[in-house]
Amino acid sequence: MKLSKSCLLVMAVAAFGVQIPVWAEGVMLPAPAVDETAKAGQTETAIFADGCFWGVQGVFQHVKGVTNAVSGYAGGKSRTANYPTVSTGMTGHAESVSVTYDPATVTYGQLLQVFFSVAHNPTELNKQGPDYGTQYRSALFPQSKEQDKIARAYLAQLGSGHYFSAPVVTTVEDGGHFYPAEKYHQNFLNDNPNYPYIVINDLPKVQQLKTEFPLLWRADPTLVKG
Repeated sequence: MKLSKSCLLVMAVAAFGVQIPVWAEGVMLPAPAVDETAKAGQTETAIFADGCFWGVQGVFQHVKGVTNAVSGYAGGKSRTANYPTVSTGMTGHAESVSVTYDPATVTYGQLLQVFFSVAHNPTELNKQGPDYGTQYRSALFPQSKEQDKIARAYLAQLGSGHYFSAPVVTTVEDGGHFYPAEKYHQNFLNDNPNYPYIVINDLPKVQQLKTEFPLLWRADPTLVKG
């Protein structure tokens, strides 16, 4: 497995016992004022891009109502949807997670609340923590007109409420295509809980989910099969 330079840097620093601080805004954001209505008997898909997909997938896998969370690439073409090429930052892709969920249990708005509260720092432009490049941008890829409406309304709500110390830079982009990432990227947090990058950057996010969203927390993650 080829690691990015930023991952190797984190491992090197961690080896010397230096703790790299993770994003620690610690804000509890409000529920969206605009949200979808619960729909029984069907599932929906939402795509979130918020930095390295290992931790993002790991967070959403612990959310009740999520039936699948797949790491992958959104915002670019199929011919360049692979980790080495996307890592150049020149393909237009963003490392993303495709979340399949039951809207009768968890709504798109609630997933947005988790996305902005726990999964990443939405004020960092084209970076997350130690990772730099457009492939690590904060972006939403609505899969329906309803999701687009809810996403834009929540961004406006967060902006007017001034919940962050800097402007939110999350973009809303065309739904486009989602391309699953290589097999070794799937369930990475679950399979590698002692991996330095995961310990430093991602396990705190999972713990924050458990603490801040106890009603949405599920202890056993829903894992990608195969």
